[in-house]
Amino acid sequence: MLTLYGNEYPSRLLLGTAQYPSPAILSQAVKASGASLITVSLRRESAGGKAGGAFWELIRGLDVEVLANTAGCHSVKEAVTTARMAREVFATNRIKLEVIGNADTLQPDVFALVEAARILTAEGFEVFPYTTEDLVVAERLVEAGCQVLMPWCAPIGSAKGPLNLDALRSLRGHFPQVPLVVDAGLGRPSHAAQVMELGFDAVLLNTAVAKAGDPVAMAGAFAKAVEAGHIAFQAGLLEPRDMAVPSTPVLGKATFQ
Repeated sequence: MLTLYGNEYPSRLLLGTAQYPSPAILSQAVKASGASLITVSLRRESAGGKAGGAFWELIRGLDVEVLANTAGCHSVKEAVTTARMAREVFATNRIKLEVIGNADTLQPDVFALVEAARILTAEGFEVFPYTTEDLVVAERLVEAGCQVLMPWCAPIGSAKGPLNLDALRSLRGHFPQVPLVVDAGLGRPSHAAQVMELGFDAVLLNTAVAKAGDPVAMAGAFAKAVEAGHIAFQAGLLEPRDMAVPSTPVLGKATFQ
């Protein structure tokens, strides 16, 4: 069971809700994924006018908990204001905090992120910060009150998979008690299994599912990959070896001449 801010969730897959071909496919993909939490960008959907209202109705009908997202924010003020608005809309203190610092890579502005996180945690928010895999930034976020960290493994929507496994492994080892959710850059189910095998607690996906040829089938594939990676980590993975080791013992066996 995944535990985030004291709340338990049966699934270790979180799913984004943007860019799907149709509302019906979004609904089916969410169900196929088994996701316990779905992210919604308040700024993006609110800009949709009447269409945005229909989207809210669809999300409510999914009967899945919502993690509102400050996507599209580029400053502390924008992010904090958006988070406060999301709390009013969804009646929840749970917020995925994004403060974008680079328009090309969508890399977070980690300085603004820490500042915004400190403000929001002081106001009682449960902050899920979208960050890099940098250990120092992670320490600052935990000091600011974040009880969950959401490091990227590659730029948003790039589908490149984990670019720096050593950094992700170090992050996991440095924060053994902090729930870590890989957010952004996963493109294939094998990528999700790979980071879960490192001991990460969950993954958050959007583009890899929404832009797939069959989003519903892909959502199901990612769900299985996340579960497989988690089970493999708990079972204890065999570490790579430099030399071959026979799977069948030869000592004590009869030999023929």
